[in-house]
Amino acid sequence: MKLKLDENLGNRCAEMLRLAGHHVTTVREQNLCSSTDQDLLKTCLAEQRCLVTLDLEFGNPLRFKPTEYEGIAVLRLPHKPTLNDLYDAITTLIGGLSQKEIAKKLWIVQRGKIREYQSEG
Repeated sequence: MKLKLDENLGNRCAEMLRLAGHHVTTVREQNLCSSTDQDLLKTCLAEQRCLVTLDLEFGNPLRFKPTEYEGIAVLRLPHKPTLNDLYDAITTLIGGLSQKEIAKKLWIVQRGKIREYQSEG
């Protein structure tokens, strides 16, 4: 799977996903930090990449219709997250990607759980 990690996710997350066999680029590597949400998603679409982010705003399917993108995975962490919470969410995402297709869907990923949204049309 082709993924783009938002600027709020670090190198260890990218490494975990790469080790799981995914083709990962990051916002930082491409000097896209501080891009608008729309510009970031346009870049993901042009590159045919799913966005992986901690930014909860991307979890609004009314604002960002899942069917218009290659997929959006929002990692939802506890109120006071630890690095283990983040790595557990990444591990859950890896497991989900090995079983299902994320294209045209929004996934809200938490430790051990993925909620999937797919808008109509």
